Amino acid sequence: MVPMRSEPSHRSELVNQMLFGEVFDVIGRTRNGEWLEIRLRHDKYEGWVDAIQVQLLEKEEVKRLTQTEPSFSRQTIDLCVNETNKLTTFLVPGSQLWLPDGQDHFSVNADVIRYEGQALKGKQLRDEMIDFAFGFINAPYLWGGRTPLGIDCSGFSQILYRMCGYFIPRDASQQAGIGTALGFLEESRPGDLAFFDNAEGRIIHVGIILPGNQIIHASGTVRVDGLDQYGIYHKEKDTHTHRLRLIKSILD
Repeated sequence: MVPMRSEPSHRSELVNQMLFGEVFDVIGRTRNGEWLEIRLRHDKYEGWVDAIQVQLLEKEEVKRLTQTEPSFSRQTIDLCVNETNKLTTFLVPGSQLWLPDGQDHFSVNADVIRYEGQALKGKQLRDEMIDFAFGFINAPYLWGGRTPLGIDCSGFSQILYRMCGYFIPRDASQQAGIGTALGFLEESRPGDLAFFDNAEGRIIHVGIILPGNQIIHASGTVRVDGLDQYGIYHKEKDTHTHRLRLIKSILD
C-alpha cells in the first residue's frame, strides 16, 4: 500500500492509503516531480504520494484495464507474482484485481501479473461481511490506515463494504450521507453502519453492527463492544465511549 499524505513530504500527516490495483488521476505535482498530487477514482479522495511508489499508465491502458469488473483479494496477506514467478507485491484485504472471468492473471503495461488466491467479485451477503470483519480483529488503530496492519474507523467500514461489492466514501461524515436512515436500533441488521458524533454534533466515528446488540469498530484496535440506544458501551471501562447519532442501511 502507498501512503497518501496531506503535503508532499514523508513527514506530513498520513490521510489515506492507496491499495494495489486502485486507479487514480494526477491533479498536481511538485516542481521536481518527486511527489504527485492524486485523486482516487473510486472515492475521489485526494492526497500526495511519492512518485517512485506508483505506476503511471497511459489513458488507453487505464481504459482497457477498467473495462474488466474488479475483483478483490480476500486473505489477510496474499501476493501477486509476474510471469517469471518473481514477487510483484503483497496484497491486503480489499486490494483491487483486474481479473477477467475464469482467469488467474491480468496485465498492466507489459507486465503479466498472476494471482492464485481467493478473489471476491460482485455482491456478497451480510454474513460474509461479518466474517470479513473478524479477520481484522485486534488490528491497531492508525489514522488514515486501511489495512490489518493499521486501520481507522471509516477505512475499516469502507474496506469491508468494498469486499462485499459496495463502493462507499472514505470518511465517516461522508458515509453518513448515503443510504437509508433507520429510526431505531431494533430496525437494524448485521452489516448496517452506526455513526457517532461529538459534543458539537459532528460525525466522528463509525462501526459495523453485529448480531446481539454488538458492534465491531476501530477504536484503539479493531474490537467488539456493546451497542445500545445511547451508543457504544465499553465493558472493561464500564462506560459509554461513543454517542450514537444515526444508523444507516446501505446493503441490499
